[in-house]
Amino acid sequence: MRLQALAEQDRALQPAAIAYGAAVLLHSDRLPLWCSAAALLALLWRAAVAWQWPAGLHPALPGRMLRVLLVMGLLALTLAAFHTVNGIAAGSALLAGMGAAKLLETRSHRDGFFVAAVALFLLTSACLDRQSLGRLPAYVLTLWLACAALAALGGQREGHDIRKALRTAARSLLWAVPFAAVVFLLFPRIPGPLWGMGVGSAATSGLGEEMTPGSISELSMSDAIVFRAQISGPLPASEQRYWRGPVLHHFDGSTWRRLPGQVAITQAIDQRARPVTQQITLEPTGMRWWFALDTVGDSPAPQVQLTFDKQLISTRPVSDVTNYEVTSWLQTRQGGPLSIVAQRMDLRLPARRNPRSLALAQQLRSQSSSDSDYVQRTLQWLRSGGFTYTLSPPLLGADAVDELLFDTREGFCGHYASAFTSLMRAGGVPARVVTGYQGGEWNPIGRYLLLRQSDAHAWSEVWLEGQGWTRVDPTTVVAPERLQRSLRDLLPASASMGMRLARSNWLAPLLQRWDAAGQWWQHSVVGFDWRTQQSVLESLGLNAGDLLQQLLWLLAAAALWWLLMWALPWLRQRHRQRRLPLARDWAQLRQQLQRCGLQHSAQLGPLQLVQAGAELFPDLANLLRDSGQRYAVLRYGPSVNDPSGRTIAALRSQLRQLLRHLRSRQPVTRT
Repeated sequence: MRLQALAEQDRALQPAAIAYGAAVLLHSDRLPLWCSAAALLALLWRAAVAWQWPAGLHPALPGRMLRVLLVMGLLALTLAAFHTVNGIAAGSALLAGMGAAKLLETRSHRDGFFVAAVALFLLTSACLDRQSLGRLPAYVLTLWLACAALAALGGQREGHDIRKALRTAARSLLWAVPFAAVVFLLFPRIPGPLWGMGVGSAATSGLGEEMTPGSISELSMSDAIVFRAQISGPLPASEQRYWRGPVLHHFDGSTWRRLPGQVAITQAIDQRARPVTQQITLEPTGMRWWFALDTVGDSPAPQVQLTFDKQLISTRPVSDVTNYEVTSWLQTRQGGPLSIVAQRMDLRLPARRNPRSLALAQQLRSQSSSDSDYVQRTLQWLRSGGFTYTLSPPLLGADAVDELLFDTREGFCGHYASAFTSLMRAGGVPARVVTGYQGGEWNPIGRYLLLRQSDAHAWSEVWLEGQGWTRVDPTTVVAPERLQRSLRDLLPASASMGMRLARSNWLAPLLQRWDAAGQWWQHSVVGFDWRTQQSVLESLGLNAGDLLQQLLWLLAAAALWWLLMWALPWLRQRHRQRRLPLARDWAQLRQQLQRCGLQHSAQLGPLQLVQAGAELFPDLANLLRDSGQRYAVLRYGPSVNDPSGRTIAALRSQLRQLLRHLRSRQPVTRT
């Protein structure tokens, strides 16, 4: 938004208004529509007043009563939309609205400083809200504009224009970069802390606390990124990459639900393979699930609970990009019997539901010699039953499992995990549904796996004596290629045009490089926590025992070094002034003439200064003109590099004589 041709008194307010508009744009996709409209209206109104457009109407700023009503209305709208003024969302909306109101009363430098401060606060809240690499240029630009506004407001008396203010702000920010980098590295960190089921008949791939595959007639693939995972050591094969999420125990015949709380005891686990360490960068999902390869050994953070069924559940939803390290075992065995509570929970089936499935289970069970044999016979029945994998299955009724197994025979992983788990329970084998993600797209640039919502998956776990909970994926007998290929490759017709374009030969490498840069930014910059800081500084030879004290000393030394570097030009200038007493005497003469009534003395050169002084004091005109001529020759003439000491001393004596006369005289008033 261009605010040009402002009146002279408004020129310094122009960059403040631009900075405010840029800061509001940072929140435009999060702010309510009325808030963005209020900011735009205030900017247009302020521009109209500055331009005096439309011509002839002489637009003016609103009166006090209108501004008071505007503030009260904006506050009421904020409370109605958020029911609070706390938090980033509500606070940003309120601050943007109050900034719009303040913009409509900007008449002085003080008002301009307030608008620039609002822009800086909005920039800060945007940085706290989102720290992605793609937003960094917008943040830097807004900071530059806000600092330029402060420079223009602070330098107005010296005639600063917008271009000069932008140069001053850029120079100041460049001076601040080294110190900011040192503070980032040395400032002590404090250690701290989707199956999307819609209401209608369509859903988007993702994770939730329940799963009702029979109510979904079309599962659309979402290309949204859920998390990225860097694996220490060899990359596990695709068929081993099961990323555990919500575990569903309760089944009412059509819907599977997660049970809240620690409802059963945790079974002891015998790890039978090497551990796999993962560095996870989890995107904001609004859910409480943290993901890791099966099976997690321990919770990665104090606020995350590792439940009896190996779910990672945070105490609060994931609203920011989260980095954590977690260790998993891909092969485990659980000794001991299954608890009575767990048996009852994972054998329960609803009465008088899916009778044909119950009959099938009894038939297969009667032909089986053991639980393991029953599992294999059920998988073989699914393999030879003519089932197909599709994202557009027909809707199912109340007996969803019966209709899938005997009528439609079409579905996706959620359908088959639900049906297989039901058959297991009907045959007396404890079973549960596990949802999460499977596979992952390998990024060769950043060397990490990328998991999208379209990689969401569901499988089953059954309890086998001597083995414990064992993963069984019934989808692999219906669509074996599902473990080797993503849904976008397996069912390309279901992918959106954007997803197909992103996988083109020319665009895919560019997107991989950009995503790798974003991953580096999140992991190395945004995720630079206390543990990472310790690792970096210990690699530089610092003692881990006294690390905090050493950090403080290093930070103090860096701050002192930066202050000295910043003050060095000023010190050099002061030193030059001490070496040039003649310049100091001339400055005293200039100040004395200003006290005697000479206007704008700081803007006059030596010859113009003595000419103006001669008009004020005619009896001192010759002495003033002679002093000015000699000073100009000494400072700016050809002999400036090698003036004699006697010449300088004579001129200094003449200047002191002038000062004595001026201190006792008053300027002559001409009529």
